[in-house]
Amino acid sequence: KLEGILTNLIKNAIKYTESGSITFGCKIKAIEGKDVCEFYVKDTGIGVPASRIDAIFNRFEQADIEDTKVFEGSGLGLAITKSYVEMLGGKITVKSVEGKGSTFSFYIPYIKPANNELLTKDAIREDSELLLKNLSIIVAEDDDVSRMLLESIFENDHKEILFATTGKETIDLCKKYPDTDIILMDIRMPDLNGFEATKAIRKFNQNVIIIAQTAHGLTGDKEKALEAGCDDYIAKPINRERLFQIIRNCISIKRI
Repeated sequence: KLEGILTNLIKNAIKYTESGSITFGCKIKAIEGKDVCEFYVKDTGIGVPASRIDAIFNRFEQADIEDTKVFEGSGLGLAITKSYVEMLGGKITVKSVEGKGSTFSFYIPYIKPANNELLTKDAIREDSELLLKNLSIIVAEDDDVSRMLLESIFENDHKEILFATTGKETIDLCKKYPDTDIILMDIRMPDLNGFEATKAIRKFNQNVIIIAQTAHGLTGDKEKALEAGCDDYIAKPINRERLFQIIRNCISIKRI
């Protein structure tokens, strides 16, 4: 419902604004002692005559302006928006100056997560950290700086980490250590590239999680990596939190 409200308001703003700007946002505030989340969508469009502001929330009504074409159908969209806001326990208002623009504002109750929900998220995070500490990892990376970065990222979060600088070395390490949990596979490596190395590994190991990494971020790299047999993809420079999230997601999928 919230997505529908924002979609309607932003589409209206775009439709009725030929030049200038459209801005939107939200904030938490208190109204009558209760926390609410207040949203706004502001435009510099055609605006609405003061005498017709209330009418725009009525079904099938149009604002009484010279160019009624631009408001064609807006009554229904705004009526639905108003009903959605009220269904969520909120209220919607509009301030407008004809020829200068409009600001639609609405608020809905802000419900804080219960303490037990927060505890559950903390517990999941702790379990994830323990899980990461028990991983065996192969890093396939021929760039010294990138290799040092990954070594620092996993400094306290792995059971064992091995490094390879070529595709062939990566394949050999995977054969030598079949219980490896994760392979971070650089796409651009000497001899065999990451795509070829992944295809070779998948012939004898379907369980190891392979995450492709590349500095190029070229269109189609992710698709090629997944097609070759990688479980996921991350672009360089590698973000630690993003990488760990990908690892957690891959492990969860493998367990299903």
